[in-house]
Amino acid sequence: MYSLQTNVTSLFAQNNLRVNSDFQAQTISRLTSGYRINSSGDDAAGLAVANQFRSNVAELNQGVRNANDAVATLQIIDGGLNNISKTLDRLKTLATESATDTFSGNRTTLDGEFQALLTEITREATNIGLNSGGSYNKALSVYIGGGGTPSVGIALSGATNAVDATSMGFTAAVKVDTAANALTAIGTIDTAVAYLGAVQGIVGTGENRLGQAVQLASSQITNISGAESRIRDADVAAEAANLTKAQVLQQASVAALAQANTAPQNLLRLFQ
Repeated sequence: MYSLQTNVTSLFAQNNLRVNSDFQAQTISRLTSGYRINSSGDDAAGLAVANQFRSNVAELNQGVRNANDAVATLQIIDGGLNNISKTLDRLKTLATESATDTFSGNRTTLDGEFQALLTEITREATNIGLNSGGSYNKALSVYIGGGGTPSVGIALSGATNAVDATSMGFTAAVKVDTAANALTAIGTIDTAVAYLGAVQGIVGTGENRLGQAVQLASSQITNISGAESRIRDADVAAEAANLTKAQVLQQASVAALAQANTAPQNLLRLFQ
């Protein structure tokens, strides 16, 4: 049917021109942003999944920083424990020197240094937060994220993990002012060395666990970021091809619309 009132061919051409123009605009948007999804309408379901992935990556990135901060803190604690261990070695030397009956020096002088070192142990334990009730003498929890068990626990709570002199068994009665007291002090020092070693083991285990946790979180960040990229990011090669296609289609649509708009004029020839 031919009509002067309604140019159906032109309407078809106009509609296709609109579709092709939208297609070209979408392709340009994807190429300039680098994203396949630039609005919810592009892929609502895909956007929801990609946003969850992005949220997980943000959590893990901060979790890695948390773990690294915790490792740094444990290393500070570990350094303090090593220094206390060396102080125990000096206490053992003093006690052993005083315990022999052939010692001809002044045991009061030895005991003065011995007591001063015990005070130093307590000071250092306080500085690293492992005195009784100290800032790190508790169950530490480091949040990393990435799954059903998002935190790494380090059990440093309770009196058994405090390393001040009193917690390690050095009471006021522990002295080296006599050979007999020195022999008793040697036993106390041996117990303290084993006690300190157990605390060092907990700290070392915590450092190792956190190191492994960082490795896992870093792997998860890489893989989750890759999964998000496959959903959210644009395939540049494909979109470049689409842009060429859209440009050709738009030019063809404009040319076809021009032809469709001249069709009614051709009907006038029927009246000649």
